[in-house]
Amino acid sequence: MTLSLKNKVALVTGGSRGIGAAIVKKLAQEGAHVAFTYIHSEEKAQDVVAKITDMGQRGLAIRADSGNSKEIMEAVERTVDEFNRLDILVNNAGIFPTGLLENITLEEIDHTLAVNVRGVFLASQAALKHLGKGGRIISIGSCFAHHVPKPGISLYAMSKSALIGFTKGLARDVGSRHITVNVVDPGSTDTDMNPANSPNADEKIKLLALDHYGEGKDIAAMVGFLASESGRFITGTCIAVDGGFGA
Repeated sequence: MTLSLKNKVALVTGGSRGIGAAIVKKLAQEGAHVAFTYIHSEEKAQDVVAKITDMGQRGLAIRADSGNSKEIMEAVERTVDEFNRLDILVNNAGIFPTGLLENITLEEIDHTLAVNVRGVFLASQAALKHLGKGGRIISIGSCFAHHVPKPGISLYAMSKSALIGFTKGLARDVGSRHITVNVVDPGSTDTDMNPANSPNADEKIKLLALDHYGEGKDIAAMVGFLASESGRFITGTCIAVDGGFGA
């Protein structure tokens, strides 16, 4: 299926590696100019920009921490300044804290909510000043927002569950503007943070209906669909791309 995003402009938070980089490349492949944020590796970020350019699109890497309110809002404005518009926001940046509740510090709580929840809220709020008819807001959630199979994930699950309520509420807020808002919930996906050859990968695979990890391109394909005209009548919902984790 061809999902034309020709001349659209997208911003992807956390787009220099893993699922985020796969999303950036998918949107560029479909014709969008893509800005993305990153925190640490300038080299990886510029490699992604080069891949966007190789596809004939314009790319922009913005160093910005989604946990920093000023930086994430400025990333939206810089994207608009550079490309003169914004059509698609993908809230991908996130962190994955683990630990039993009694061992979690206040600092860990605040940081997790700042990145996984507040950053999504503020980026979406800033983007809505620029999104027009056909605009898209897509957040990357988690299968753990719906089902938690083991201890130590309560803080992370809480933060990703918050995206569900936010998405449903925002979809109602902006539906009359013909802007759609959705969450994509990945399951175990092969990235440098969660490699398919890790020591505990076999245990994770047992939780899936399929017998293998997903890849970044699997998540990116759904994001690309929702960002396109084909996703025009889908809003306010969570779509699992989880290999049957929730089956």
